[in-house]
Amino acid sequence: MTKSSVTTLFEDTAVAFRYKSDAAVRKAHLIFSLLNHPWLSALASSAATLALKLRLPVETIIRKTVFDVFCGGESIDTTTVVIERLAKYGVHTILDYSVEGEHTEAGFDHVMGETIRTLERASKSPHIPFSVFKVTGLGPVDLLGKVHNKVSLTDDESATFKRLQHRVHAICQRAHELNIPVLIDAEETWIQDPIDDLAYAMMKRYNKTQAIIFNTFQLYRTKGLASLKDAFHVATKEGFKLGAKIVRGAYMEKERARAEELGYDSPIHPHKLATDKDFNEGLEFCVQNINGIALMCGSHNEFSNHHLTTLMAEHNIDPADERIWFAQLYGMSDNISFNLSNKGYRVAKYVPYGPVRSVMPYLLRRAAENTSVAGQSSRELVLIRKELNRRKAER
Repeated sequence: MTKSSVTTLFEDTAVAFRYKSDAAVRKAHLIFSLLNHPWLSALASSAATLALKLRLPVETIIRKTVFDVFCGGESIDTTTVVIERLAKYGVHTILDYSVEGEHTEAGFDHVMGETIRTLERASKSPHIPFSVFKVTGLGPVDLLGKVHNKVSLTDDESATFKRLQHRVHAICQRAHELNIPVLIDAEETWIQDPIDDLAYAMMKRYNKTQAIIFNTFQLYRTKGLASLKDAFHVATKEGFKLGAKIVRGAYMEKERARAEELGYDSPIHPHKLATDKDFNEGLEFCVQNINGIALMCGSHNEFSNHHLTTLMAEHNIDPADERIWFAQLYGMSDNISFNLSNKGYRVAKYVPYGPVRSVMPYLLRRAAENTSVAGQSSRELVLIRKELNRRKAER
């Protein structure tokens, strides 16, 4: 596979941005121009955080700029415009309730209820094929850390953990009842074991005939590829389908810093080449075993997405096969999403939603990710500028 063939597949900006108005493209240009300057992006992020903390009236500005580029709305109902706009061009939606930092039982119950509402909304629309949640939205992070490290829990902690398990089960049971697959996001390595255990318990219960529950595999982890293969072997042995969303990973800097601070070997590959190798081998493994696996390729990497299309062709898998999905974040990598969809592949955008103030941690992470991932914002800018010039030339 040559670099030119990958570039050719994802270079058509007329297809990539046809769902965006001229004003929306110009707004994206403004945001990615900002993100392309790390110091300026950091300054803007700090200013926004301080302004919200001081209760200054900046929510309208945020809503009309960065929120509008990366989020679908402030509630499930207000995402309808985005859902329908994406669907017009064959791109599906995964509603992602992106409110973080809940620390109370009432807050955890609210996240559970909201996630169930996304499932119920999905059951009424052919354009919403999945739902998604984070286990840390359903229970205390420190408690997951204790369970991960096999620390004995107090009676109160045990009761709290049972409530967390109940919330996970309530979501998965409703997903099964509605026949809407649900994705369980991966998180930091030091809390991941209980998340995996919950995911596999739900898979064993609900994935007997098809993949309703998906676990997420982070292939930037040194043990990520082995975990994927082990999970498939367990699923095969115990008679259920493996739902596998594979990603590179979102916590690289945090993982490495913690490992260095506490003096243990980093759980993350030492360089991008090793991560890329494992990710693409993960795709190959899933395609080779597709009769027992439902795969979601969650990637903004052009080569990996192209590699999956090649693997599908080599194994005579139709682009519209329901067992294989491609996914990217809303507001990013439209050249991948819409060009794949245009060729008949199943594509979904993660569409975050929630009140502006509550979604700020998500937006700040997107800003940090775009400035830390080499070439991400630059690639977005090149494509956006190409589209602006194309539209200008057509007038």
